[in-house]
Amino acid sequence: MTGKRFISSLSFFSKMPTSKFVSRYCPPLLLVLSLFGIYLFTMAPGLTWANNGSDGGDLITAAYTSGIAHPTGYPLYLLIARLFQFIPIGSLAYRTNLMSAVFTALSAALIYGIVTRTLNEQGHKQAWLSALISGYAFGLAPLVWSQAVITEVYALHAFLTALILYLFVTSFHNVKIITLERIRGLALGLAMGNHVTTIFMLPLILISRNEVNLDSPKSRSPSSLIRHLVWFSIGLSIYLILPLRALTTPPVNWGNPITLKRLWWLVSGELYRSYYLQFSFSDILGRIQAWASMLPQQFGWLGLVLGFTGLILYFVPSRLYLASIWISLAYSLFSFLYSSDDSYVYLIPMYVSFAIWIGLGVGNLSKSLPFHYTVVSWGVFLLLIGYFVFRVLGYVDQVDASKDLRAEKFGRQVMAEVPKDTLVFVKGDRAVFTIWYFHFALQERTDMVVIAEELLHFDWYQETLGDNYPSLNIPTPFPWSQTILDANPTRPVCYVQYIEQTEIDCK
Repeated sequence: MTGKRFISSLSFFSKMPTSKFVSRYCPPLLLVLSLFGIYLFTMAPGLTWANNGSDGGDLITAAYTSGIAHPTGYPLYLLIARLFQFIPIGSLAYRTNLMSAVFTALSAALIYGIVTRTLNEQGHKQAWLSALISGYAFGLAPLVWSQAVITEVYALHAFLTALILYLFVTSFHNVKIITLERIRGLALGLAMGNHVTTIFMLPLILISRNEVNLDSPKSRSPSSLIRHLVWFSIGLSIYLILPLRALTTPPVNWGNPITLKRLWWLVSGELYRSYYLQFSFSDILGRIQAWASMLPQQFGWLGLVLGFTGLILYFVPSRLYLASIWISLAYSLFSFLYSSDDSYVYLIPMYVSFAIWIGLGVGNLSKSLPFHYTVVSWGVFLLLIGYFVFRVLGYVDQVDASKDLRAEKFGRQVMAEVPKDTLVFVKGDRAVFTIWYFHFALQERTDMVVIAEELLHFDWYQETLGDNYPSLNIPTPFPWSQTILDANPTRPVCYVQYIEQTEIDCK
């Protein structure tokens, strides 16, 4: 039976015209492979702090040790990262960095697919050329590229955003609507397991209920909404792996979520509540100005014109336009109201939408020109692709993480200089997560006791310390650094942090 299916598939490809086969499969393959190659050349060779990637040590270590990362836990990310860590090349950190490169390149492929399908439905003959431009516009945008070469959750978030858009705004004539609704709901729920801001995309369920040509009476029924939400809940249940992991007492165990209260503390991001709505009117104006200045930085002024052309001049009230506009508005507003230093990374879903608008703008402009689909138009397409490819020369040094060895050097220096059996009090996310990576993931200097000084006031962290170091005396109820020293007088002590340079103070 298997042999017959294989022969049948060969027969299908043999019947397909060569030019049609090439235009359908070669452009997205070229897009993915070329972007992935660019990311490989600029990828961090190990643990890195480049491009605000200080969380890398925490994510890598939590994934490797079956632990729990900082709020909101990121269960889907940790599971997929662990699979990449089995790849037998490079260091543990390098393998996890690869995950970001793969999912960013696949995000560009999904954008290509959305643009191709949309333009084909509008009767464009060379839709793949416009789609290729949109894919490169996204994949080579500085912010997107910066997250593709380090360990962070935003590359997977971009992929899941593009996937959800693809599922909700494109037509699948060979798929039953009920099956499609289940897949959409599941995708939304699983995406929440990577980043909770996926909740902003739940209104896409309402947009999809107005779809046509897909058993529309059923898609508008209450049962359609219920199916979406049920399968969304099934996907969301991925968070249940967090308390299961906590029961195994892993070395990285944020929140130790073995109770509902602790699980909610972790998943809701209560630790970062101070970042919400903490701003003045002048702060908002500054953020809006920064938002406006980032668009030309990401796509160039020509890309800006093409994107707004696709959005405004060729606007039609379709699911794609409604969904992409909603995502852009929701994530832009969130980045305005969330006052962390790296809130700009939450604009990446908006750039997914904008890259789609660029492709639609190019496609519709080319169709309206008198010389469309001629040698001249091919030249225009190639020039536009060249524009997005060659403009990277102006910012490649800013996103290139291949030469950033600060985290690796810091970790090696601490491992080499700290005396045996030392209590090591560490401050700052960069320093803490780096030491966790070397100590827990790479299993170096197991004689040390690593204490994240700024987490000592949390009861869950006190419990984690006790699980990691059974011989350590931890005074209660308030174990500050000095009280821990007093309770363990035979151990030497070192204070470690990184502020522009490695600081190791041993006594």
